[in-house]
Amino acid sequence: MTSPENDFRFGYVALIGRPNVGKSTLMNHILGRKVSIVTYKPQTTRQRVAGIKTTDQGQVVYLDTPGIHASAGRALNRYMNRVAKATFRDVEAILFLVEAGRWTRQDKAIARLLTRVDVPVFLVVNKVDTIDHKQELLAYVAEVTAQQPYEDVFLVSALKGDGVQDVEDRLLEVLPFSMPFYDEDQITDRSERFLAAEFLREALTLRLHQELPYSLTVDIERFKRENGVVRIHAVIWVERESQKQIVIGKGGKALKQVGREARQAMEALFDEKVYLETWVKVSRDWSRSDKTLERLGFDD
Repeated sequence: MTSPENDFRFGYVALIGRPNVGKSTLMNHILGRKVSIVTYKPQTTRQRVAGIKTTDQGQVVYLDTPGIHASAGRALNRYMNRVAKATFRDVEAILFLVEAGRWTRQDKAIARLLTRVDVPVFLVVNKVDTIDHKQELLAYVAEVTAQQPYEDVFLVSALKGDGVQDVEDRLLEVLPFSMPFYDEDQITDRSERFLAAEFLREALTLRLHQELPYSLTVDIERFKRENGVVRIHAVIWVERESQKQIVIGKGGKALKQVGREARQAMEALFDEKVYLETWVKVSRDWSRSDKTLERLGFDD
């Protein structure tokens, strides 16, 4: 697919913004496949995930980052802020995502951070399909851009795909000429083990969103292919014994349903039969301990 000519482009692009503005949805739409998990709860993305798209014109590596928090009391929140901010140094361009009609204290803080970077910053106003009147949307854009210039401004609906191709085309114009770094068929730099943990955590978050989405994490203890089956042993870590009972549910019903949904998502991603076993364990206040986070794979 890629051309050996000198007009091929390659580069890294960061997706930056506060929690729940649609960064993962945008990246998944660009890739045409689900790599970053998506829920309607903020803080779903906890680690940086690369999505790689290769065309005849270039290879763009999109870095989906955790939402930046204005206040970060827990070790987990501090970790996510570090990961997101460190991404500024690794890219050729930044997509700053905001939600149409909302300009929060967190958005303003991120905008101030972005004044210090020396790469092009594009403002991407997402969820424009939720604004009924064009004048209202234009007034919002005028407010957001009044104090700070951007390389360009895009109005998109990441969920529906409206305006997304314009973003992709413009990014290629600012990326350097270079041969690709990744294979043409590679869509992420993350391991299958990592993706399996994320898909299980997504199923848990969707099922238990009102109870404890931020108090659990997933660790894959075994990931092995045997006789045409991917065998996965996963531990779901929570912070309290009472939370363990919520995850398991009456008669194990909740855990069985979560396991079934996660297994189906993994089979769709891996295109293979998956055998998934899950255990629920307690690690008290794991999200507040830097040492425990490192042990569970939260690595800067």
